Amino acid sequence: MTTNTTLLITKDPSHPLAHLALRYAKVLLDKADENNELSLQLFCYADAAHLANRLRWQSADQINLTQQWQDLARKHDIALPVCVSTALSRGITDSENSARHQLTGDNLADGFTLVGLSELAIMLQDDNRLIAF
Repeated sequence: MTTNTTLLITKDPSHPLAHLALRYAKVLLDKADENNELSLQLFCYADAAHLANRLRWQSADQINLTQQWQDLARKHDIALPVCVSTALSRGITDSENSARHQLTGDNLADGFTLVGLSELAIMLQDDNRLIAF
């Protein structure tokens, strides 16, 4: 039986729970590789939208969570959806929304996509477990 898990990340990348979410996802996905009985989905909401900012700078002695999520998503073929409303309100946009809202550029990191909150509702329809960070 497949266990479906959705990680709802709401914390800013500098928050310890944002780091815990990444570690948790890695453990779950490693377990899934062993027995193929796990489906993992992710949804970034509120301050977690900062994960999707390709212009976010941090010192070299800190883990780059944006890059870590990108690497994990590529390795395990998982999507990196971000709530479009919370992203836009934090200055994070893709080219389509930049044009629509007459902004001067885009800064969405590769691999992340801006989606409506309805995507989270769809994810939760069939999921067995929701874990919020």
